[in-house]
Amino acid sequence: MVRDGYYYGFALLGVAVLVGWLTSPAWGVPALVLAAFFLWFFRDPERVIPATPGAVVSPADGKVTDVSTVDVEGAPRRRISIFLSVFDVHVNRSPIAGVIRDVRYQRGQFGNAMGEQSAQHNEQNIVTVEGEGHTIVFKQIAGLLARRIVFHKHIGDTVERGQRVGMIKFGSRTDILLDAVANVQVKVGDRVKGGASVLAYVSSQRLELQSTLASQGRSGGQP
Repeated sequence: MVRDGYYYGFALLGVAVLVGWLTSPAWGVPALVLAAFFLWFFRDPERVIPATPGAVVSPADGKVTDVSTVDVEGAPRRRISIFLSVFDVHVNRSPIAGVIRDVRYQRGQFGNAMGEQSAQHNEQNIVTVEGEGHTIVFKQIAGLLARRIVFHKHIGDTVERGQRVGMIKFGSRTDILLDAVANVQVKVGDRVKGGASVLAYVSSQRLELQSTLASQGRSGGQP
């Protein structure tokens, strides 16, 4: 369980006991129900992380609401959007192994996370991860109920595929931006699990090409 669950849950348990003692046990039931909800909401189950080379795993639990090609700074990228309801696990995980190259927090609105405009206008945390010859961007996007985005890592930190990196509190959305040639494995309507479900595969050819060019460059520099 995420540590916050204990804070919310035990605080409300205390409220339930106090209210029940000062009035009657029945008046403490609403606080008791809320305590149980928070203890359940902040659950953090273990996941089996796929070890297949080139696998890009889901950064969150939820329902795939969009798979499309979008323009990002003049270049096409494949975007996969995942909507998290209040009933989903809200712990976020790194989609690939690599190094955190950029973390940018963008203040914004708290509109419906299922809406098209939420990707640009809602409050969000934008994370760039570089690894295995690829650069992948994923966004933690606030929704109608979400009012706090948590991200534990910093620029320069190394992450493993499927490693826990943060969470979004209550209903929200995550987007992941991939190379246009990524082999997407999901479709709209699919249910995915953070760290366990493979969203796409990215080819290792790009990494091999970079290594070849680097080797050629070193050889060319020798007398």
